[in-house]
Amino acid sequence: MNDCLFCKIAAGEIPSTKVYEDDEALAFRDIAPQAPVHVLVIPKKHVSGWYDAQHESDAMLAHLMRTAAAVAKSEGIVESGFRVVSNCGADAQQSVRHLHLHVLGGRAMSGEMA
Repeated sequence: MNDCLFCKIAAGEIPSTKVYEDDEALAFRDIAPQAPVHVLVIPKKHVSGWYDAQHESDAMLAHLMRTAAAVAKSEGIVESGFRVVSNCGADAQQSVRHLHLHVLGGRAMSGEMA
């Protein structure tokens, strides 16, 4: 998608601080972190959000979750705990219409769902 911020990041057109990358997924640090560790995990293929992801392969969706877990391990937050969040749509505050997971950790989380 030509105007998608995350597609441009995945293509290397916009710089990011990469944490993980393979053929299907990219993980990079959020530019406005909400926790000491705040990494975004995206599929390299454009998918607008979770509702649209129902048409994608189970393998791709599972790979995103496994990537989130690998990021948590590489960031050293598995033992202390971490949160994986994904917003879908305007009311959920999805600011970029490209499926992404937020991996958050490095501090105690509040009872609110981020």
